[in-house]
Parts: sequence; C-alpha cells; structure tokens
Amino acid sequence: MSSSENQYDAIAEAYQDSKQLPFREYIEAYSLFEILGDIRGATALDLACGDGFYTRKIKQAGALEVTGVDLSAEMIKLAEEEERARPLGCKYLLRDVAALELSEPVDLVVAMYLLNYAKTKEELLRFVEVVYNMLRPGGRFVGFNDNVQCVPKGTVSLAQYGLEKVCADDPREGDVVLYKLTNEDGTQFEFKNYFLKPETYQWAFQKVGFADFQWAGPYLHPSQQHNPFWDAFMSHPPVIGFSAAKP
Repeated sequence: MSSSENQYDAIAEAYQDSKQLPFREYIEAYSLFEILGDIRGATALDLACGDGFYTRKIKQAGALEVTGVDLSAEMIKLAEEEERARPLGCKYLLRDVAALELSEPVDLVVAMYLLNYAKTKEELLRFVEVVYNMLRPGGRFVGFNDNVQCVPKGTVSLAQYGLEKVCADDPREGDVVLYKLTNEDGTQFEFKNYFLKPETYQWAFQKVGFADFQWAGPYLHPSQQHNPFWDAFMSHPPVIGFSAAKP
C-alpha cells in the first residue's frame, strides 16, 4: 500500500474532480446505494475514503456516525477541508487499512476500490480480516471493486466515459490493472490496481468467516435506462459492487 500512498498524493485533486464523471453518478453511486439499502442510524466506516466523497454521501443517507480512512495525506487533507467548509459531522483518519484497529465495532463498512490494491491473496485476506474484525455480528461489508470477472479484451473502448482499463488479455494473480481517467476538463491521470481471480475473492471472504459474499451490479440509474450511451459500459462493466455479512 505504500506505493499507492505516493500515487494518490500526486493525483489527489484530479481524482477528486473525476467524481464529476457521469458514470460515477449514474452507475457507481446509484449501485452502491442500491446495494446498501436503508442505512439510517448505522455506524459506518468508509475505507479508502479518498477525498471523502462517499463518506459524505453515507452520512447524508442517514448514517449516525461515519469515519473515513485513507493512506494518502493529500486525500485526507481534501476531505477535512470539505468537512470544514460544509460540516456534516464526518471524521477522518490517516491510516493504513491493513494495520487499522478500532476500539468499537461498527454496523457497516464501505470500501470503494480498496480490495483491488491487494497484490497477493495474503494481502487480500488481510484487508478482509481487518474489516471482519471491525464489524459487529450482523454487520455488513459493501463496496466497489475492479471487475475481476470482466477482463477487457481490447475490442471495447470506454473512452467515452472518461475511462480506460488496460491489463493483460489473460491476467495472472498480481498482474497490474492500469486505469487511465480523463476528467471533463481534459485532465488525465492514471493509477494501478492488481488482478486477483474471482475465486481468490471468494476464498478470502469464506476463510475469514463472512457469509453470503456476492458480486452485485453494477446497476444503471432508472433515468438512464433507455440511453444507448451506456450500452458499452453495461455490457462490459469495468467495475462491480459486492456485499457480505458477518454472521
């Protein structure tokens, strides 16, 4: 995770701006809250929170307490600046999730693009263990991830969505998945994820003790259901949601 710290410190503001790309609203955010359902009154952690974009959305959806956690000092700085400018009561911690310990368990852990930074099955297992230990019995783990079930074959372009995803045609465990994003103002940036097989994700969740781990979505906002603009994205979704519950 140390490499991603530098990676995101350098692109923090461009990454923040990328939250304005239409796929973030009509697919990513919509799917997340479809999977979450009613979270009013929940205590929540938002892991790999970045600039706090979803930390705030979770709070606005009715969560009682929300704490965002990220490894990038620049990302946490942006999150805290937004909290000062438009206070919602969100808290932020500059921490490595893999070493995170908290005294009180929570009802909900959200992780938007955390697990895809695991380069090995052992690193993935560590992330999932940390989350499991933070949840109370009956608590839920929900998030978004690089879609390891849908490897790009080079025949479908996602450039119209401000997104390119580059990886080997037949990736092996630990191979780099390079994301290149282009914001609406033309600013471009990139970051690395790592490929692990869908079976490796299933293994990690099962080994730790989570029940009913499943991939979910992505879903398209109802207002866009008949818009052909989204056809390529939805037929080869580069990202996907997931959920699991602690028994």
